[in-house]
Amino acid sequence: MRLTGRLAAAPDDFIRQEFLEPQFRHEVANLLSWYVLIEKALLREYRRLGVLTVRQVGWLAVALDGLTAEELTAGAGAALSDIALAMEAGVAKALPEPVPAWHVDRSRNDLQACAQLLYGREQVTEIAAMLLQLAEAAHERAAQDVISPMPGYTHLQAAQIVTPGFYLSAVAEHALGVASRLLGTYDRINYAQLGAGPMAGQELAWDRDWLAQAIGCTGPVPHALVAVASRDWLLDIAADIASAGVGFSRFLTDLMAWSSSAYGLVELPDELAGISAAMPQKKNYPLLERLRGRTAHLTAFYVDFATGQRNTPYSNMVEVSKEAGLHASTMFDTARSVLAGFTLVVDRLQWRTDRMRAVCEEDHFGGFSLANELTLRAGVPWRTAQVIAGRYVTAVLTEGAGRAGLSDPAALAAAAREAGYPVKDPASYLANSTDVDAQLRAKVSAGSAGPASVLVLLAEQRNRLDVLTAEWRNRRATVRNAITATDAALSPAVGSAG
Repeated sequence: MRLTGRLAAAPDDFIRQEFLEPQFRHEVANLLSWYVLIEKALLREYRRLGVLTVRQVGWLAVALDGLTAEELTAGAGAALSDIALAMEAGVAKALPEPVPAWHVDRSRNDLQACAQLLYGREQVTEIAAMLLQLAEAAHERAAQDVISPMPGYTHLQAAQIVTPGFYLSAVAEHALGVASRLLGTYDRINYAQLGAGPMAGQELAWDRDWLAQAIGCTGPVPHALVAVASRDWLLDIAADIASAGVGFSRFLTDLMAWSSSAYGLVELPDELAGISAAMPQKKNYPLLERLRGRTAHLTAFYVDFATGQRNTPYSNMVEVSKEAGLHASTMFDTARSVLAGFTLVVDRLQWRTDRMRAVCEEDHFGGFSLANELTLRAGVPWRTAQVIAGRYVTAVLTEGAGRAGLSDPAALAAAAREAGYPVKDPASYLANSTDVDAQLRAKVSAGSAGPASVLVLLAEQRNRLDVLTAEWRNRRATVRNAITATDAALSPAVGSAG
């Protein structure tokens, strides 16, 4: 059967093997169900417009439900390896008699753009679910330990005392933030292209609002050209995923350092570890390296999509609709891999609390607290108090007395006198700054590492996690309900098809 009046020859083998067949396989595997849903929505409109009879709509609906990936693949060659043409041929073969008006006033352009969007929308909901699972795991683990002191670092140098719970609550915060941003992206992109036609609209009075509702969208894309020309929805999703990957890579960098023999603060169980073939004393963590490496791909995907779209005409283009999004499914798979692996790491992470406390007690983390006390109790100007605290810490560390030297009232008194602010009872200023547990208790501001503050933060995160989970559940339910309603709208026609 000739599928076009302009060309008399089938596609060259190079075009077919290099471009058409891989695209066909991808669409059959990932987009077929969405194409069927779109076609069903269109059937209801054909009937409302008086283009098709009830019986014809029933025949077509039954034939659409009967399409299989195997059947479409078998007929791919005759359909120029185009899923829309293959579906058309498969449906026509299953009809008891021809339906000439089917697909009148239709274009592949808006159908394809819409099917791609619905596929992307589905992937986003799956990734959001995994983000919430990660947030749940991090939140649960954080609540288990908000009191064990561990060293916190800035500029890779010992800075302040934190806890495992404080750090893991940051992981939960990142996952919640990404899930929230993706929710906004979902709502922003959830508009249907149906009714745009090739680029300038259609010649029948299609109810675009109903078509959008029938496939679970908020409404139609308002502008016909934008509907078929734009793939901004893919850029928006990729931007959220790339940003998420940047954050996860930084958490993984911490864990890679802290699990090293140089730090020894955390470890993973043997089943999540690797060995050295030449150095049997080593316990490596290639899982962390793999996961961090994959976050780089998440950034690259956005660049790939954006580069593929830039400098193209603003209309329906194969370069934009197919080539620029060639690696979209790979991006979604990679994001799922990173999230699954990182959730596993968070769930199985083992904190070496004795080692963490020892590190906290070996160094001086109390300079900030000491400067605060000098200002608030002795009236020392803040910047001068910083100088005094710095000179004191330098003096006791220079003495090389170890932990015992960190509480040296005489050294503090000397540093204060040198700065022109002698203090009475210098030992009282050191009680908290040299006590690692007191360091934690001293942090009382909202969102701080203080145990009480972390517990408040975790309670607030619990609320947000519950709200986000419900919001995403509602989005999924809207799509499921739309599919059910669209099938129900066709059921009388299906019943009359016999």
